Amino acid sequence: MPAKDFLDRISRFFEGPSEHFDSLADAIAKGRLKHPVKPMTDHELALAIREFRNVPPSPDTIDKLGADLAKDRD
Repeated sequence: MPAKDFLDRISRFFEGPSEHFDSLADAIAKGRLKHPVKPMTDHELALAIREFRNVPPSPDTIDKLGADLAKDRD
């Protein structure tokens, strides 16, 4: 899935401008986050985003989400 489509899909789970969403978009643009090998369901994505939004954006949070997205890659 192209990065733009992936970000469009994720943006549905945020209401208005979001520092969290911006950090995701930045991490994808800089290559710190990779697209998942196996796409998540909307339910899985919503759960991951809810967990992500419960903490301030940080490099550790980006790494954890990246690991969750890539767990099926191995």
